[in-house]
Amino acid sequence: MELLEERIRQDGLVLPGNVLKVNQFLNHQIDPQLMYAIGQEFARLFAPEKITKILTVEASGIAPAIMAGLVLNVPVVFARKKKPSTLNDDVYTAEVYSYTKQVTNTISVDQKFLAATDHVLVIDDFLANGQAVNGLLEICRQAQVQIVGVGIVVEKSFQEGSKLIKDQGVRLESLARIASFEGDKVHFVGETDEKNN
Repeated sequence: MELLEERIRQDGLVLPGNVLKVNQFLNHQIDPQLMYAIGQEFARLFAPEKITKILTVEASGIAPAIMAGLVLNVPVVFARKKKPSTLNDDVYTAEVYSYTKQVTNTISVDQKFLAATDHVLVIDDFLANGQAVNGLLEICRQAQVQIVGVGIVVEKSFQEGSKLIKDQGVRLESLARIASFEGDKVHFVGETDEKNN
């Protein structure tokens, strides 16, 4: 998605440890127009599927997921990282390790929001090692829903996440695929050397 790649080039900041900071538009301050374009692109990519729900994880996955839900006209469910006092024990849960924060969270979804008849599209903001998405897929399996695919805003293709998802036979669509951060710059998969100059 060219619009997204341009925005990453313009406002993304490469930090030590293969971290890309995009809090100007994606996961702290949110650009609603860009999010809407992202939602439209996910809707276009998965249009043939009979999606009934979108599943994401709090907090950064919510913005792109809700825009896709708006375009597809389906509800968005998000997995919580902390169990609220109002949530009973009828929940699907999965353990998710965050390499960025070096913590393990138990994510949970109230069972009433996912039924075996649902066709679920999983959406998240980043895919690196794939732990968050893997946790969402585990919740989908517990709920016995039909997984139609995974939509990712920014994929770090040089890390293991995409392989982890594809090895499970799940369709993966990433809007921006990063090949490397060589020279502290973002290099996208498939771009030519002339584009980098």
